[in-house]
Amino acid sequence: MTPGPARASEAGSEPNAAPRVVLGVGAGIAAYKVCELLRRLTESGHDVRVVPTADALRFVGEPTWAALSGKPVATGVWDAVSQVPHVRIGQTADLVFVAPATADLLARAAHGLADDLLTNTLLTARCPVVFAPAMHTEMWEHPATQANVATLRARGAIVVDPASGRLTGRDTGPGRLPDPAELFEVARRVLARGGVARDLAGRHVVVSAGGTREALDPVRFLGNRSSGLQGYALARTAVARGARVTLVAANVALPDPAGARVVAVESAEQMRGAVLEAASGKDSGDGPADVVVMAAAVADFRPAAYAGSKIKKRDGAGPAPIALVQNPDILAELGARPHGGQLVVGFAAETDDLLENGRRKLARKGCDLLVVNQVGADLTFGRPDNAAVVLGADGSSTEVPRGPKEALADTVWDLVTARLPERGGS
Repeated sequence: MTPGPARASEAGSEPNAAPRVVLGVGAGIAAYKVCELLRRLTESGHDVRVVPTADALRFVGEPTWAALSGKPVATGVWDAVSQVPHVRIGQTADLVFVAPATADLLARAAHGLADDLLTNTLLTARCPVVFAPAMHTEMWEHPATQANVATLRARGAIVVDPASGRLTGRDTGPGRLPDPAELFEVARRVLARGGVARDLAGRHVVVSAGGTREALDPVRFLGNRSSGLQGYALARTAVARGARVTLVAANVALPDPAGARVVAVESAEQMRGAVLEAASGKDSGDGPADVVVMAAAVADFRPAAYAGSKIKKRDGAGPAPIALVQNPDILAELGARPHGGQLVVGFAAETDDLLENGRRKLARKGCDLLVVNQVGADLTFGRPDNAAVVLGADGSSTEVPRGPKEALADTVWDLVTARLPERGGS
């Protein structure tokens, strides 16, 4: 199961043909959620073949998968033998996406077993393979499961870490299948890269997103217009490229990206603590981050004093002046520390003189890359598109034309991976 570009001679697909996705379904209660993932894939023009395990059909029946995909469904290698499905399905796929990937299915895949149509498909696939595990917390955290996940990742598969939340019954914890809409984004991003999907494999990256808020009183705050869309695009793209992602999110009303560990914060002080802890690896056991990307809009100032009760209007008088003090400069603090191979990427939101202000900020902050984008009315904040110039400490300059924020995210990771030191294994 070594992912690589699909070979046209095997796939026999025509140029511009619909991407061929094999949707493997494991025997978990979360199988019902995968119907929504299938719907999103088919409605967006993908050619989807559902290959469930036999026990998966106990949760969602064959007629449902056949109706949603428009294709026959089989679980064994003895159906339509003349078409050699146990070989052909994997050979002709552009992506194999397994959800939910149960502990049993992960174990069988890791050990190369081929006792049904899905595991045979996994052995013959030469395209990117993505597993989305879902199981109870104890099963996910068991050393055997973690060893199987490490084996699959080392062989080239993308294993999307499960979300934390309500599980079967009253149980709560890590092991929940991520939101189908977010799994669809992983599939879309992997397919968009045409098989070159894992250049961040084995890397731990930290991304900040959103805009911090500095409290004036229990009701009011100083804030900014950042929506978090660019930071979330960076996180989603990093997951699809194989990274372990910690996303520090400030006041963002977006669904958690599949596979990312999300740390919610509010103020600049809280973001500083969360980012520095994640960058050091102390909070997760992942080890120091290979890359820290500060895409969040962090407030430069905060009120010098916090009012414990709501500030009232004064009859006949104007508002009392609000004294401000400077917040910590998280990017400069990251840039000033010994990197030890850790790359630091900053963002600069400018309204004018982009290049001049950006070069000054790059030198002042000490980061390796600085993404300079223009902000203002109907620009950047809250919009799905962005344009930027990425300045490098080595004097390089990369212009990114206006386009989807995912495109800018991919360019940033391309520049990052070109600067990361080589390392063995994942």
